[in-house]
Amino acid sequence: MIFLELVLQNFGPYSGKQVINLNPKIDEENSHPIILLGGMNGGGKTTLMDAIRLALYGPRAQCSTRGNLSYSDFLNQCVNNKIDPVADTRIELLFEHIENDKPIKYRVVRSWVKNPKDGKDTLGILGDSDTWPDALVNIWDEYIENLLPLGISNLFLFDGEQVKELAEQETPPPVVVDAIRGLLGLELADRLAVDLDILVNRKLKEVGNSKVLANLEEIETRLTQQQEDYQTTEEKVEILKNQVEELEQKQQEALDKFISEGGKIAAERNQLELQQDTKTAEIEQVRQSMCELAADVLPLALIPSLLTQAQAQGEKEFRHQQIQISKDLLIERDQRLLTWLNQVEISPIQVEKIQSFLIQDVDSLY
Repeated sequence: MIFLELVLQNFGPYSGKQVINLNPKIDEENSHPIILLGGMNGGGKTTLMDAIRLALYGPRAQCSTRGNLSYSDFLNQCVNNKIDPVADTRIELLFEHIENDKPIKYRVVRSWVKNPKDGKDTLGILGDSDTWPDALVNIWDEYIENLLPLGISNLFLFDGEQVKELAEQETPPPVVVDAIRGLLGLELADRLAVDLDILVNRKLKEVGNSKVLANLEEIETRLTQQQEDYQTTEEKVEILKNQVEELEQKQQEALDKFISEGGKIAAERNQLELQQDTKTAEIEQVRQSMCELAADVLPLALIPSLLTQAQAQGEKEFRHQQIQISKDLLIERDQRLLTWLNQVEISPIQVEKIQSFLIQDVDSLY
């Protein structure tokens, strides 16, 4: 199976009609062994893979952006949002494969409009003779399942980013596991087990007596009821989860508003009051220390210039007293010297000269 051409019209980010050549052959002798499609994130690379899946498998396609959407909602999501709502959205995939030892080409065409009434697309298969084989359209799901089973399609239809994710994971994701099981045919065993259970139940109904059949019908009724109850419970759980998420969001918003309006400070009031009492006690202790200092010599610190002047004046007066005492002592000594000189045999003239010298000497000293 070789993809030759992909045509997108108003599909996803691809506005208008876009034709992508996937044919690896250049001519009869040359071919491209590998075709690379590159682009920035969000450029539409994965959309190409989704388009191929959608063209081949329709409602069964495991597209990357579908999630839990219904097929109708997914088709609406795939419509380019810049086009006229009544314009067609279209996917065409041309591929070639060998049938009865001969190459044959098929063009798979799916088209739809936004918000279709029946919630489905229109499928068409165009053959080599440019005809629409209706019989093949009716059995297309079985036909493509023989060419490329959906279970193993994920081993072939993925982009480079998915390859990187697969390489970095320690264990393969469930999609790859299911694809490998489909490739090895392991899923047939599970399907056979289910079919055998159905067959056994049918045979039991055929060969069982009325009592056994009644018990079986009762069990089936209870099973059906329990399945319905389980489905109802799951729906309720989902509703409750949504309500819990909404309440958690409201709680967070209320908490943010509470904090922004000062509620956090109000909540910490007791702790702030304790801190206030502690600081008040520390302030009182410091005030008492300052009062003790003020009761001693602290007021003198308010007049440093006067204290300096008083100190200088005191030193000056103390010096003056010392000088006066020294002068009085010298005068007394000089007087004793003159008295002694008058007693010895020295002329009065010489005594007057000595007295004059002593007076001048004292005056020059002080």
